[in-house]
Amino acid sequence: MDMQDRMEENMRLRNVPGAREVMVENEYVFTEPEGMKGTWKDVFKNDNPIHIEIGMGKGVFITTLASMNPDINYVGIEKYSSVLLRAVEKQDELQLPNLRFIRMDAENINEVFGKDEVDRIYLNFSDPWPKDRHAKRRLTSRQFFARYNTILKKDGLVEFKTDNKPLFEFSVEEVKEAGWNLKEVTYDLHNDKRLNEGNVMTEYEERFSQAGNPICKLIADR
Repeated sequence: MDMQDRMEENMRLRNVPGAREVMVENEYVFTEPEGMKGTWKDVFKNDNPIHIEIGMGKGVFITTLASMNPDINYVGIEKYSSVLLRAVEKQDELQLPNLRFIRMDAENINEVFGKDEVDRIYLNFSDPWPKDRHAKRRLTSRQFFARYNTILKKDGLVEFKTDNKPLFEFSVEEVKEAGWNLKEVTYDLHNDKRLNEGNVMTEYEERFSQAGNPICKLIADR
C-alpha cells in the first residue's frame, strides 16, 4: 500500500454515517475528556499503570494488549469517530474493564492527562505529515515530546513503530533534539529476535510486513 492508497483508505474510514452519535452514547468512549485530567485511576477504579496509544486506528493493537494484560489500564486515542467505531464495536463485545477510548486531537493531550499520570505511550504508524511546514504536527516531533514529558512518569517510555523510513529517521533525530534518550532502535523489527519477542502487530504492520516492508521501531526514555 503506497501513500496515496493510505490516504484514500483513511478518507473512506472517516466517513461512516452515524459514527459520531455512537461515540457520544457509548460507555467506553470519552468525547469531551478535558474533565478527566488527573482522575484516570478513578475511571478504572484501581492504581494499575496506564498505557496510552495515540492514533490507535481500528484498535487491534490496544485491544490485544488490554486482553493480554488485565493488570494494566489502556486508553486509546483517535481523532476520527468513523475510525474509532471499529474498536468500540469490538469492545462492546469483549467488555474489557481495563480499556477506554478518547475521541480527540492529540495536540490537546496535556488537557486530558495530568503530570506523571501515564506510564507508557505507544505511537504506531503515525501520520507522516510529509510537508516540512507540518513537521510539528508529527507525533514524534520535539513539540510532542515536550507534551509527553509532562504526562509521562520519570521512568516512562515512548514506543514508536513505522514502515516510513524518512519519518523514522526524522523521529530518531527529534528524540535527541528533545533531550530524550534512544533506549532501543531497529530498522528491521521483525528480523530483530530480541526486540521482536512479544511484539503485538497492528493491522497496518501485518499488511506492510506481508508486502515485504521492513518495520522500524524505537523506544525512548529520559
